[in-house]
Amino acid sequence: MKTIFSALLGLVAACAAFTAAAQVTLYQQERFYGPAFTANGPVYNLDRSGFNDRASSVIVDRGIWQFCEDSDFRGYCIKLTPGQYPSLAAMGLNNRISSLRRVPGPDYAYAPTRPPPPAYGYYPGHGERLYQANVVAVRAVTGPPQQRCWMEPQQVTTQAPQPNIPGAILGGVLGGVLGHQIGSGRGNDVATAIGAVGGAAVGANVNRYPRTYTQNVERCTTVPGSGRVEYWDVTYNFRGQTHRAQLAFAPGATITVNGRGEPRV
Repeated sequence: MKTIFSALLGLVAACAAFTAAAQVTLYQQERFYGPAFTANGPVYNLDRSGFNDRASSVIVDRGIWQFCEDSDFRGYCIKLTPGQYPSLAAMGLNNRISSLRRVPGPDYAYAPTRPPPPAYGYYPGHGERLYQANVVAVRAVTGPPQQRCWMEPQQVTTQAPQPNIPGAILGGVLGGVLGHQIGSGRGNDVATAIGAVGGAAVGANVNRYPRTYTQNVERCTTVPGSGRVEYWDVTYNFRGQTHRAQLAFAPGATITVNGRGEPRV
């Protein structure tokens, strides 16, 4: 009985250690609900884990991670810094993640959404009289623009290596042997020399020619005007005075305020 209890404790400790080591956690539903999948290393294909195209929210504990819509880190990708991301819809990857991996610090990566600045108390008090104030200006305050990344093939040509010294020696020997079999006397000596020089030249150039191959290269571009609206900065006039407030919605031509000009919704 004691042995079984010790084994169970070991299993629980192992599970806890794995959870603690997890660097990123995917959730099937938004706001971190539903089944979860944890990872602390690259995942080339989530289909093997039964979590392909199922993630709707994610928590990044450590490092910068890249999430891609196709296996092997292909297709549309985004990079996330440590933080909580309650919805992947705004990033274009809701139920679309197929591979993920940790990457070095990029030129750009998503960061957790900044909380809106302090705002007025919006709820009317008991017996508080309400008025309508004219809206003068509305400015949408957005977060950082999105960056779209993809993988595309690119041809790469390697530089020609140094002369093949062992090949030159072997080619010279074989060339000399073949040349020695031609003619006789002085002509035989000349043929031997020519064969040795020619064989050395051929052997020195074995595997020396440049090689061209294709590899996948990541390309990224920033999408102008793609930042998500975080709040609306509203300027309005009430009783001859100008007021400003930060609202979670875009107002119309007027805004509801109390007698002090504070917004009320």
